[in-house]
Amino acid sequence: MEGAILPDFIANSIAKHQSKHSIGAHNIFLGQVRADVIEGKKVSAIEYTTYESMADEKLYEIREKAFAKFNLTCMHIYHSLGKVNAGEICLFVFVSSERRKEVYEATEAIVNMIKEEVPIFGKEIFEDETHQWKVNS
Repeated sequence: MEGAILPDFIANSIAKHQSKHSIGAHNIFLGQVRADVIEGKKVSAIEYTTYESMADEKLYEIREKAFAKFNLTCMHIYHSLGKVNAGEICLFVFVSSERRKEVYEATEAIVNMIKEEVPIFGKEIFEDETHQWKVNS
C-alpha cells in the first residue's frame, strides 16, 4: 500500500466484515510512525521500501502459518510503502475469529513474524532531511 494507511480504509475494512456472521471477535494492530529523537535529531517520517516479490512470499507464508496455528475466520495484513509521516499508520493487521482468545494470540504472533521475517526496510528521515536505516525493535 503506497503511503500512510488512512482511517477510512481501516473503517471500511471493519464494515466489510459485518456480513460475516460466524465472526465473534476482531483484533486490530495499528503500527504508527513515532517521532523518535535519535542523537538529538527528531524523526519526521519513515520511507519504506521492499523487494515486493520476496515480501509477498513471506506474507503468504505468515498467512499460512497463522491459519494453521489459530482458528481464524479472516486475516489481513497491510504495510505501507513509500513515505509515511510521524503520527501516521504504517501497519494494519486485522484478524477475525469465532472467539476472542484466538484473535489476541494470533495478532501478536503475526505482528512478530512480520517484524522478524518480512524484508521491508525503513529509512528514518529526520527533520533536517538527513536519514538513517531503521532497526526493528
